[in-house]
Amino acid sequence: MILGLTLSLLIQHPHAQPGPEIQPLPAKQEVAVPAREDLRYDGEVHFGAMRRLTTSGENAEGYFSNGGRHITYQATFGDRQCDQIFELDLLSGARRLISTGTGRTTCSFYMPGDRQILFASTHGSSDDCLPPADFSRGYVWKIYPQYDLYIRDLDTWELKPLSPAPGYDAEAVVSPDGKKIVFTSRRNGDLDIYIMNIDGSGLTQLTDRLGYDGGPFFSPDSKRLVYRSFYPEGEEAEAKYQALLDDDSIEPMALQIWVMDIDGTNKRQVTDNGAANFGPYWHPDNKHIIYCSNQASESGRDFDLYLTDDEGKAEERITFGPTFDGFPMFSADGRQLIFASNRANAQPGDTNLFIVEWLPDARPVE
Repeated sequence: MILGLTLSLLIQHPHAQPGPEIQPLPAKQEVAVPAREDLRYDGEVHFGAMRRLTTSGENAEGYFSNGGRHITYQATFGDRQCDQIFELDLLSGARRLISTGTGRTTCSFYMPGDRQILFASTHGSSDDCLPPADFSRGYVWKIYPQYDLYIRDLDTWELKPLSPAPGYDAEAVVSPDGKKIVFTSRRNGDLDIYIMNIDGSGLTQLTDRLGYDGGPFFSPDSKRLVYRSFYPEGEEAEAKYQALLDDDSIEPMALQIWVMDIDGTNKRQVTDNGAANFGPYWHPDNKHIIYCSNQASESGRDFDLYLTDDEGKAEERITFGPTFDGFPMFSADGRQLIFASNRANAQPGDTNLFIVEWLPDARPVE
């Protein structure tokens, strides 16, 4: 810009005295620029520009605010021993702690208006992280009975419980129309899905089959739910499920994706692949579902994202990383996708959050 201005002045005033001679850069001089991360894998044709949102630790379940400027998520990093809930400003990168910093937390989501955040926490029962899952019994998830639902007010910083009851209460999300909350609870003994009004009234149980029903999300029109389920078949499988449940644990090895109406009717299985499928989320078109699965992994440890319609047809693999990609969520306009991944980590075992431009019309390479 300065060089252009100098040339312009010389042209307008041909008798002006020339300024200092401008020396060209040496031919071999290199200008230092930040290295650009290569964050995509071959085959990820629906991914445009991608940005890393977190840089270290275990970060997961990042969910957009209704306005799209912020996300809420859970993370363990630094000296922390278990997850706490954080809010991240997508424009500035500023992060702040939303939960108390004590106990263990999971599954946060924005309330209508984006001035409150709903999440589950054990801090009401204990300040510590509670014992982790016992992996001597295989790969299991711990279903802490100390989890209760809380709402943090971002203006007053008030923290209040929502529909407390004995047993596990977590995995809560809010309907797009702002009228309902759906969550997973063991308040009646088994792990089932419940729905209630936004203020906690009108509690209704939606599932009652023996097994785990959880991780529900509302469809964009707020009329249906997508969720994950495992139903033990046969006496031996039922006994194993019950024994783990009595130890506040489940084995998430054969979770399948289901859909139902918000009144609990029209339940329909979407996937039937014998794999571990979880983290489903609706596409804004109200017809397609993106989810995480290890169906293509020989070891069972590699999880990728898949897109299918609500009948389980026309399935397409979305990610092709060698480790873990999961917990996807589309922005309300469908232009962006946020997900958690092990890709391009600074340290082995890290899980970070990424936001990527979604290219809907891209086609897989034949």
